Amino acid sequence: MRITPEDRAKVSAAVAAAELESAGEIVPIVARRSDKYNDVAAHAGVLAMLLVLAALSVWPGIADRLHALVYDPWTAGEHQGALYGIALLLAAIAFLLARYALASTKLRIALTPGATKTRRVRARALDLFRSSAEKRTIGATGVLIYLSLDEHRAELIADSAIHSKVAPETWGAAMAALVAAVKDGRPGDGMAEAVRQVGIVLSAHFPRAEDDRNELPDRLIEL
Repeated sequence: MRITPEDRAKVSAAVAAAELESAGEIVPIVARRSDKYNDVAAHAGVLAMLLVLAALSVWPGIADRLHALVYDPWTAGEHQGALYGIALLLAAIAFLLARYALASTKLRIALTPGATKTRRVRARALDLFRSSAEKRTIGATGVLIYLSLDEHRAELIADSAIHSKVAPETWGAAMAALVAAVKDGRPGDGMAEAVRQVGIVLSAHFPRAEDDRNELPDRLIEL
């Protein structure tokens, strides 16, 4: 899934149209993903190590057979420390295999719990809001619409003036339309529709004044 030139033009036009009717400033941002989820691979590696050690405790004969490949079984008692070395080696191999198996970012994302992905998308959206929209307008009327493609998640964060007048659940329809379009492979359509619906809400609470000016660029930001 990718953003096309047509998508960029569509979203930019939607932002310009929405801002003609309100004092709000809409900042649409699309990112490929919100995190690399490298910790997921590390956690999987640790889990693999623990499973190996658990298997050796349940079936100690595995270590004994490997030990017999190196030392004479009749003198095994003289090399008990080697059993711990075998266990350590097997655990290390399991860790490396798990890390290698999860080298793909898409696979790491697929194995990440939904709640974790939601938290990380939200955290990334907050960071971007603070740097691109928060208090960047005279009336504190900035709105960030953030879409993270690989996680199929979106966030909307409004500046203080808007947040004080509009309940968070008011944005539910806009976000639902955006996520549904992304799942259908139409991120541009979804973002444009979300901008349109956000514009309708803003025009009702923050109608455009005669001296209103455009304070933020009317374009789709891609990360």
